Amino acid sequence: MSPTTPPPEAVLPPRAPEAPAPGTRIGSHYEHCFACGPQHPSGLRIDAVAGEGLDVSAEFTVRSEHQGGPGLAHGGLLTTAMDEILGTLNWLLHAPGVTGRLETDFLAPVPVDTLLHLRAWVTGVHGRKVYGAAEARIGGPDGQVAVRAQALFIQVKLEHFTKHGRPEDIEKVLDDPDLMKRARAFEVNP
Repeated sequence: MSPTTPPPEAVLPPRAPEAPAPGTRIGSHYEHCFACGPQHPSGLRIDAVAGEGLDVSAEFTVRSEHQGGPGLAHGGLLTTAMDEILGTLNWLLHAPGVTGRLETDFLAPVPVDTLLHLRAWVTGVHGRKVYGAAEARIGGPDGQVAVRAQALFIQVKLEHFTKHGRPEDIEKVLDDPDLMKRARAFEVNP
């Protein structure tokens, strides 16, 4: 089992020159993504913003359709939010990646209608492995920590997605010139 903390030989790389500028909205990698897609009817619609260094932030409101227990966010949904904000870190490194391992700690209940403030940062990179940490806060960016997570992402080539995705969805993406332009920008990497 791979740990979610970087090994001693991991480094904090520089931000990729092609990374979104600090303060820039990163946008969705796929319009139907449950976590960040604006077209998903019950999705989270997380819209991350690039930070100054190797960090990103976002907000999202827990809605009624996100419930687990009565009036409370579902734990799996909160884990999805953490996975999304951590995965967005890959934009700063200008390399596509997939979740290898994710550990989530729930520290406080999150009621429906809560605005969650998410922040994630790279903790190290070793080869194709990208390590990150994240927090979700209630009551503002400096509010109470409700969820904390650590993750390991593995950098992959774009063909990972075209090879393993459902063919009809891949076709839609290939037919979208704007999305393909964003995807092609990553082709220079591993």
